Amino acid sequence: MATEKKLYTVSVYTENNIGLLNRISAIFQRRHINIESLNISVSEIEGVSRFTILIHMSEDQIKKILGQIEKQVEVIKAYYHTDDDTIYQESCLFKIKSDLLFEERQIQNIIKESNAHIVTVNKEFFVLEKSGRRAELETLHKALSVFGIMQFVRSARIAVTKDELKITEMLNAFKNQ
Repeated sequence: MATEKKLYTVSVYTENNIGLLNRISAIFQRRHINIESLNISVSEIEGVSRFTILIHMSEDQIKKILGQIEKQVEVIKAYYHTDDDTIYQESCLFKIKSDLLFEERQIQNIIKESNAHIVTVNKEFFVLEKSGRRAELETLHKALSVFGIMQFVRSARIAVTKDELKITEMLNAFKNQ
């Protein structure tokens, strides 16, 4: 088995119960594994939540971790994927002083070239939104930081698999038992 560490996206389908986030994060904490990003949302299945967890580890480790995650009563199924197996995005917001938008032509060029979108503008500041791969967001952050960023926030990774997960079929079969 591979011991090389790689970036993996973990998808965990669960019932939505209080305390589950703590128990899942404790599985990583006990093994001293840092969670790079974490997103929890509704899934394509009514009443089922989806955790999307980004972690850097070996395939041996990820298989053991998934076994521990699936032991949680509320967990329906957990999967892991490489970047090649998924289509993924992150989003970010930049808050920047408004006068720069009108006085610095270069900022307008940066916005246009990066395909960022202006969300709002007022007298004091404007807010930019950019979605894409982390490298794209970091490039934009670096370009804008020269001018001064008042506030910055980046979301966790969201991802869908290129191949079908078959979770819906599995749940339907489970419900019909």
